[in-house]
Amino acid sequence: MIQSSLYYAFKNGFKTSILITKDFKEAQQAYQVAKFCKEKTFLSPIVLPDLRARMGDDMRSFVSEFSELLAKLREFYSTPNPLLISPISTLLYPLPISRMLESFTLKKNTSIDITELKNRLLYYGYENVDIVGVEGEVSFRGDIIDIFPPFSLPYRISFFDTECESIRSFDPDTQISDKIEYDCIDIPPALFSLDESKYNLLTEKISQCDFDAFSKDISSLGFWFLQEDGTYFIKTYECVLSMEALKEAEEIFSFENSSSLTLGDFTSLKVLDKPRDGSIDIDVDIRVLDSIIELNAKKSITLLGKNQALFKNLTLNESLKCEISDCIINISTPSELIISLNTHTRTQKQKKSKIGIDELNSGEYVVHDDYGIGMFKGITQNTILGSVRDFIEIIYQGQDKLLLPVENLHMIQRYIAPFGNVPIMDKLGKGSFAKLKEKVKIKLFEIADAIIQLAAERDLIEGKRIDTSLVELESFKNSCHFTLTSDQERSIKEIFADMSSGKAMDRLLSGDVGFGKTEVALNAIFAVYKSGYQSALIVPTTLLCNQHFNTLKNRLEPFGIRIAKLDRFVKSHKTQIIKKLLDGEIDVVVGTHSLLNARFKNLGLIVVDEEHKFGVKQKEIIKDLSKDSHLLSMSATPIPRTLNMALSQIKGMSSLLIPPIQRQPNKTFVKENTSVLLKEIIHRELRRNGQIFYIHNNIATINKVKEQIQALVPNLKIAILHSQIHSEESEDIMIDFAEEKYHMLLCTSIIESGIHLPNANTIIINEADKFGLADLHQLRGRVGRGNKEGYCYFLVNEKKTLSQEAQKRLLALEKNSYLGSGASIAYHDLEIRGGGNLIGQAQSGHIKNIGYGLYLRMLEDAITHLSGSNLQNPTSVELKISVSGYLNPELIASDRLRLELYRRLSLCKEVSEVYEIEGEIEDRFGKLDVMSLQFLQIIMIKILANSLQVKAISNYTQNITIIYDEDIKESILAPSKDDDDILNTILETLRKKISKQSLSY
Repeated sequence: MIQSSLYYAFKNGFKTSILITKDFKEAQQAYQVAKFCKEKTFLSPIVLPDLRARMGDDMRSFVSEFSELLAKLREFYSTPNPLLISPISTLLYPLPISRMLESFTLKKNTSIDITELKNRLLYYGYENVDIVGVEGEVSFRGDIIDIFPPFSLPYRISFFDTECESIRSFDPDTQISDKIEYDCIDIPPALFSLDESKYNLLTEKISQCDFDAFSKDISSLGFWFLQEDGTYFIKTYECVLSMEALKEAEEIFSFENSSSLTLGDFTSLKVLDKPRDGSIDIDVDIRVLDSIIELNAKKSITLLGKNQALFKNLTLNESLKCEISDCIINISTPSELIISLNTHTRTQKQKKSKIGIDELNSGEYVVHDDYGIGMFKGITQNTILGSVRDFIEIIYQGQDKLLLPVENLHMIQRYIAPFGNVPIMDKLGKGSFAKLKEKVKIKLFEIADAIIQLAAERDLIEGKRIDTSLVELESFKNSCHFTLTSDQERSIKEIFADMSSGKAMDRLLSGDVGFGKTEVALNAIFAVYKSGYQSALIVPTTLLCNQHFNTLKNRLEPFGIRIAKLDRFVKSHKTQIIKKLLDGEIDVVVGTHSLLNARFKNLGLIVVDEEHKFGVKQKEIIKDLSKDSHLLSMSATPIPRTLNMALSQIKGMSSLLIPPIQRQPNKTFVKENTSVLLKEIIHRELRRNGQIFYIHNNIATINKVKEQIQALVPNLKIAILHSQIHSEESEDIMIDFAEEKYHMLLCTSIIESGIHLPNANTIIINEADKFGLADLHQLRGRVGRGNKEGYCYFLVNEKKTLSQEAQKRLLALEKNSYLGSGASIAYHDLEIRGGGNLIGQAQSGHIKNIGYGLYLRMLEDAITHLSGSNLQNPTSVELKISVSGYLNPELIASDRLRLELYRRLSLCKEVSEVYEIEGEIEDRFGKLDVMSLQFLQIIMIKILANSLQVKAISNYTQNITIIYDEDIKESILAPSKDDDDILNTILETLRKKISKQSLSY
């Protein structure tokens, strides 16, 4: 009722400073009305986010809402005539007053004390990092400062001595700055505008408090110590409550509440009454708009649309007023009707920082293309024949050491294998790794050949032609009651194009659970039904079968489509269902492997969910079943981008990477494991009638953990699940959990990735420090699948025993819990695991021996080679030139950044790419010194030599030898033995050769 109530109130002269709503959804509805009435009320509406933190919570877990809250408060304090619309949860605690959020201005061509500026930014809550990629971060690199103020562009500020010489914005993804210069910029606090004394006082209070935060600092706990610099808004400003907000207040205060406010503080406020004239909020189905207009013909009707095109197909009359507006209001009053033709658009989230999981860390295993698995020990600088160069140090079996020149960094990558595999390091010089690679290569050619042959066979088959031009298909697509993502829209178009082409479709649809694969498949099923054919949806488990059956019934039955399911629980009806399929009395069937023996009257489409979970024999039956039918396979794991490209030459591929609009990001907390905390977590979820996953990755002690939890919460119903429980019993446990017969599923990390359990929205991961980052991110994704907020708790037993690096990475996960962060956190690992699923579990032995990365690269090469594409054998010139060259640590202080640049330079294929990186380095770090420039020349020599198929380049003093293919030698003489003369002579010679080659073509 919020829209009609507020509209009625505005018509009767309603004014207030703050409108309190039940939640963010109601706040958004109120905002739409306030925006629509802005010209009449002269009020400027501002919406606060829904901050559901409780006293003492670590604010890092609420970083996006907290940052938005501070930005909106700054706007509120500086806006004339503001109307602040806030969810009730956001106003339970003191919020900072205006002087706590004051900005300062930085002007070009003025003298600035850089030390003073550094301190001020520290007091303002900016975090000092190597690379600025997220709001609230700052980086100091000599005369260059990068800063990313909240809700702003990131800026690069260059100094000449103490004078501010240049202010430009830059792209956080490329790290390249724009050409536009700014005369000045405002720098708001990342947290609060503190001075030194307030900063020290606040830091001291936080260090002495009892709150349980993994890292006690102003970022995590400063909000709770505002005291005289904060105020309870409901005691300071005139406030009005919506009816639903009053009910929510009663709900909040009926549970244990840590706010100093009481229910009385809210019940004493004015309440936004129901409209006295009978006005109501209405739900509008645009498909029957003409009927709604006809029924309200005597009223003044206003239609809102964000562009003229939305009004084109309407039958307009005199009582109908069309207004260009992006507001979304649907209300009916005794005299007027306001209807919006707009839909909620996806709000562009601010980009968040990338956690570089594929960056190399000392002590991690790597795989070298030629020498196999070793341990990465970092960058080391060595002098060889009087020349100084950087090398990558890798330790092999028996403490043998390999020093890899940094220009060859492309030859190594992180070792990734199936979860739990600890690799055996290879021995240098034995040649055993080369033999192992050859074995794997033979096997991969067999796999690639099978994939290509199957695709070639299907390409010759005439598929059932599906009519995808029917008007009803668009109506079905729009009947899902939510807005499809652009990925879903694109995937539906791609599937329709395949099915109407006359060839049998073979398409893979990949996307995380809850990203809408089933809805895409439903559109294909509906199109097949409208063309007079049957569809079968085959799934690996009974639980998935039940979930899909319920979805199919809800979506398809209203259109008169006959649906059935076949699994181990329908034994009595099995014969009857199989007969109906053969007689054509069932249009769509969903089933487990029981379905594989069925016969159909007119099968047009087979949809296979989680294909990799089926055995070889079952896959053969599916292949036979789909001989002339369309085949759509669905997978919940991402497919590696390069493998995707190789496969897409022979198989259709569609990906869903955008989360649905209604999905909320999970909240992540890193905590020390205590019985008090565990009890609180469990009760917090039970209070909202939800269920809990508890991950304990040790089967030997899992029963003991159950006893400990049961002692804390005696009435808790706990089920145990791990790999030693029989598959049928495991499935029964999962079904019982899905049917809410248990409160908690205590399990190892085998927890199903493809299962949709919308009521399980808290996950506790015990001894989180023992998991890989990718595994933690994947486990976190098991909750928050529906429209409820998911909570993820990473628990560690002894915080003091954790390394600083482990703490840093866990805290990074806590901050980066936004949707789609899988693309930046651990996407490299996740997609490689996805590739493993695509290939099948039988290959895990080979994968363990050489790592997923190299395995997939070899598979891609095999597919590309066998599918007839040109695969160039990459040559790698051997450089033995005694010149110094390295990215200077005085220019780029961080080893991590130098390593990243070395890797990118080692992957360059064109000289132009090197020039681009040179420009970037100068932009980010300042003018390049001699050593850095000489290293870039070495990279250019490598690129040019490889393009000419040069085998080796060496020099002795000023005598240079170039060895070409077939051992043809060329000797050249540099003007002197100086490094710059040697490098320039080699470059000039190679460029002339390339120029001559080009002319001969």
